[in-house]
Amino acid sequence: MPGDYPPSAGQAVSGGQTDSRNSGTAANGDGFRWRARRMGALLGVTALAGPLLSFAARADTGSKAGSYVNTAEVMQLAMFVGVMGAALLSAIFLIRERARTTSQNAQLRARIADVNAALQRSESLLNLRDQRVIVWSTENKKAELIGSLPLESGAPDDRSAFLAFGRWLMPRSAAALEHAVAALREQAKAFDLVIETQAGMPLEVHGRKSAAHVLVRFISLSETLRNQARLKIENQRLSADYDTMLGLLDALKMPAWLRAADGRLQWVNRAYADAVEAESATAAIREAKEFLGGQAREQIAEQHKTRPVFEQTLSTVIEGDRRVFAVTDFAGADGSAGLACDTSAAETIRAEYERTVRSHADTLDQLNTAVAIFDTDEKLRFFNQAFQKLWGLDSGFLLSAPSNTLLLDRLRSEGKIAEQPEWRRWKENLLGAYRAVESQEHWWHLPDGKTIRVVANPQPKGGVTWVFENLTEKMDLESRYQTAVRVQGETLDNLAEGVVVFGPDGRLRLSNPAFVSLWGLTAEDVKQSVHVSAIRDLCDQRAGESPWSGFVAAVTGFDEERRDRRGQTELKNGNVLSYAVIHLPNGQVMITFVDVTDTVNVERALKDRNEALEKSDLLKNEFVQHVSYELRSPLTNIIGFTELLSLPVTGPLTSKQREYVEHVGSSSSVLLTIVNDILDLATVDAGIMQLDISEMNIDRTIAAAAELVADRLDEHRIKLEIDAAEAPASFHGDETRIRQILYNLLSNAANYAPEASTIRLTCRRLTDGVEFSVHDDGPGMPPDVLESVFRRFEPRTNGGRRRGAGLGLSIVKSFVELHGGTVRIETGKDKGTTVICTFPDKPSGIPDTPAGIRDAAE
Repeated sequence: MPGDYPPSAGQAVSGGQTDSRNSGTAANGDGFRWRARRMGALLGVTALAGPLLSFAARADTGSKAGSYVNTAEVMQLAMFVGVMGAALLSAIFLIRERARTTSQNAQLRARIADVNAALQRSESLLNLRDQRVIVWSTENKKAELIGSLPLESGAPDDRSAFLAFGRWLMPRSAAALEHAVAALREQAKAFDLVIETQAGMPLEVHGRKSAAHVLVRFISLSETLRNQARLKIENQRLSADYDTMLGLLDALKMPAWLRAADGRLQWVNRAYADAVEAESATAAIREAKEFLGGQAREQIAEQHKTRPVFEQTLSTVIEGDRRVFAVTDFAGADGSAGLACDTSAAETIRAEYERTVRSHADTLDQLNTAVAIFDTDEKLRFFNQAFQKLWGLDSGFLLSAPSNTLLLDRLRSEGKIAEQPEWRRWKENLLGAYRAVESQEHWWHLPDGKTIRVVANPQPKGGVTWVFENLTEKMDLESRYQTAVRVQGETLDNLAEGVVVFGPDGRLRLSNPAFVSLWGLTAEDVKQSVHVSAIRDLCDQRAGESPWSGFVAAVTGFDEERRDRRGQTELKNGNVLSYAVIHLPNGQVMITFVDVTDTVNVERALKDRNEALEKSDLLKNEFVQHVSYELRSPLTNIIGFTELLSLPVTGPLTSKQREYVEHVGSSSSVLLTIVNDILDLATVDAGIMQLDISEMNIDRTIAAAAELVADRLDEHRIKLEIDAAEAPASFHGDETRIRQILYNLLSNAANYAPEASTIRLTCRRLTDGVEFSVHDDGPGMPPDVLESVFRRFEPRTNGGRRRGAGLGLSIVKSFVELHGGTVRIETGKDKGTTVICTFPDKPSGIPDTPAGIRDAAE
């Protein structure tokens, strides 16, 4: 067929790239098939030639009209011509094809030789010890390995071992290669990798996929390429580490940042963006939002000039609150990186911890129990004052952090702890507390007689807390307590006072025989733990108006006031008991009973007698007052007529008569003074004495009192010395009563002062009042007289010239006390007597006088 040519050798070879060794055979087979097709075509042409010739003859006969030819002969001739033509054509064709086939075979043989040579060269190249190829075909899933790698690469020659990449490659390289091969086989994704063996040698790996094969080629590199590969691997590792570090920093809750050499932000994490209230890390960089203040950044930059690392605690404002951060910033050649850790909570906890430690130390210092804390190295780290006082050690030694062993040795050398038979073993056993889990307890009996309870408490993190409890006093107190309990029991049992104690639950805790006897009970009635209501029922039968209902309320708590109270109750047998309900601190209630029958009887008798005496005293006062009033009228008449007789208008009197008249007048005046004193005392006793308080002149009052006693003083040549230099000009008081007080004092002094002696009247200002004192040089008062000197109607001569009614000093004391003052006497044998009266600046009930007016008055 025109245009149907046999395939060329090149086409045959290119179509058979799967196996170059079979390419020649395939080319020959295609040539034979092509020639057979050509022969069949020629035979068909020959077969058609006869009919075509016969048809041509008939057509020619018809056209010539009359030409008659034998049909069989024509057909035979046509068949012959056709066969001969076909044979000729076939011979020509075969000759030409044979020449062509010979030429093609020669070309094919040359081509096969070239392919075989190339195949041998390829196999030689593949079998070099610098590369290895893994081939997967689509028909055969089993991988085929070609070539080998150097021994120093660490790649195994065994097929299964080689395909197990994780056995001879670094983990990261093995994982990357596995993923790349899987992507190549499944997705036809080519790759180029540089991997690293466990021996440290880098390899290049190329992966490709064709229509029928998957190839992975491992290439051992030259030294230069190997160095480049190592750098590439290192770059990959550093890039991965860099991404990992950035991922870690981004995941941290601590602000982190990277800066360029000029200080601009290059990267920040999410915590940084949240701290500066930026929408994202990119926004924080774009807007140049700074985490630290300008002063802090300047401080960091200044320190980077001298050293690359900055570590310091800085404060900044986050969400309106000032926080404290531990900032670490490292400066390199091309920039810096920083990290800030929020230590606000830690600082708060640290401050709280320090306060707790100080409080703990202060608390331990206040304890009476000695405490010492040793660390894991058995060094003393803390001791309280009780520890130092217990062992009498100097502060310098304790503050030097001595070891526990050294401390024990010193206590032993100073004789402060008892000597042990086997000191070394005893000490090792004691120090075993540092290796123990549970607390240990020891008892030390010191040479000075003290008993110490020693507790070694191991701490969870190492070290031991030693507690030295001095139980000497406690044991002594326990002994004393037991003795006191026994003594108390014996005392209660022998008391005449009945005692009963009830607990908070209302049950009997304690009672003595006196309680049983006073209430007529039996021992069975007051057995232990009997309830107070049962005792109440028994005692109510024996008392007229029983107080036991109140006792029950106090014991059971129904008495909300919970206050102690006292009272009396009378039993039906006539006995009177005085009781006291006492609430004890521990919730118990104690009730005591005392038989006061005799006391009540005596009290009743005394009360009756007192009432009689009061009536008698009242009668006496009424009698004295009545008599005084009755005497005052005749005395007034006598004095008046005596003065009248002394006047010249009544006629002349003889000297004897004049002496009698003067004697009657003086005696009447004395009697009138006594009557007036009695009336004043009666008024004071009745409580109706009213003082006329006003601002009185002191000098005038003293002069008036001195004038009243001038005659008596002149009679006995007694001088009156008045000292008022330190006295105020005036003070508030009843001038009449003050003059009466001074008159009585001067009269009393004139009665006892020796002849031709001196009486001193002194007035001086005190801080809160005025003081008057009258001194005489008389014989003084003995103690028995001093005790009764202010009693009424008890005159004492005691060396005095006159015996009075015994009312002078009583009047003085009553009037001074009415003013709110006091009276005292300073006396002694042969030292004279001084009566001192102190008056307040202002008696009660008198309004304040302005300072300016008081100063003007003075």
